[in-house]
Amino acid sequence: MRWQKPLAAAVVLTAFATTLTASATISSKPGACSPDATFLGFSDALDKTTFDGQPVAGLSALSLTGPHSAVALVDNVATTPARVFDLTVNSKPTSVRVDGMTILKRPDGTPYNGGDFDGEGLVVERGNRTILATSEREPSIRRFRLSDGLQIGELPVPARFQVAPAGEATSNQTFESLAVSRTAFSLFAGMEGPLAPDGVDADNRSRNRIIRYFGLPGHEYRPIAQYAYKPDPGLALVELAWVSPTELVSMERTFTPGVGNTIRVFTVSLRRATDVTKVASLADAPDQVFLQKKAAVRPGELPAVGSVAKQPQPNPLLDNVEALALGPYLRGGRRQLYLMSDDNNGATQNHPLLLPGRSTWA
Repeated sequence: MRWQKPLAAAVVLTAFATTLTASATISSKPGACSPDATFLGFSDALDKTTFDGQPVAGLSALSLTGPHSAVALVDNVATTPARVFDLTVNSKPTSVRVDGMTILKRPDGTPYNGGDFDGEGLVVERGNRTILATSEREPSIRRFRLSDGLQIGELPVPARFQVAPAGEATSNQTFESLAVSRTAFSLFAGMEGPLAPDGVDADNRSRNRIIRYFGLPGHEYRPIAQYAYKPDPGLALVELAWVSPTELVSMERTFTPGVGNTIRVFTVSLRRATDVTKVASLADAPDQVFLQKKAAVRPGELPAVGSVAKQPQPNPLLDNVEALALGPYLRGGRRQLYLMSDDNNGATQNHPLLLPGRSTWA
């Protein structure tokens, strides 16, 4: 698998932030963006580049495979083949290098493309031999071999999560995120928007669902629970990362024409998570049913260091940030955090990489 994607900005926090970078030197100046998070650096060195004849564009998910390596997933870039890229990343200085690309193929060996595969969530499985990738279209969670990109499996998706009229989901509002536990027993697939019966509340907060899958070694994942989640008003759930058996990290995002992007990162508690699988509608569900979250990082408050936005943004480091991944631990028990933007293969958007960190993410 080879990756070559444009990174327009990269932010790293010294507590929960990893540093992804391009094969060039980056501007990296520490700065605060929350009480216990620090900005480490950014890179846009891969913006509007190509690899083996394919554009490094539409990067919407990121999964780390080692202290200095990662895999990035492309979403639905026109008629180009569905693909993942291999990256080599370093934090001192912040840099990223494209090392490979793998075309994702149907069981018959023909490539998926932007017309039938909209890659949004990514997990590299143990051993770095296979990946799980979500597609928003159906939605689906498929398993691919990294050696040749061939699809070798597919996880079951509850019928009501299919896009209408097959189910109750809205097109382009399905599986935007995918996260796996350290043991690989639990898998979390997050909906970007609500099912039709769940809807949006009076404060313009959608009532989303996160499906929890469980699987033991040698056994396939199966859905065992659904959790209710409310993004902030007007925002959508775009990423999840596993921290511990009792905590996830989530990322929410929206775009306002003429203003730019709003990006927020939260810690999410699973301590008293309620299974809402049998709840037909979350419209009347009490507040305590929804997962409790706490603001962790606001990338819009990062120091604007060296980045140049191609369209109006509250902070030039911001763009269509869709990818989040937890990186290595730093001194003092802190952890790196990678944030990466999806440029939608557009001329006015960047592929930024942001790296923030947070000491409470252990």
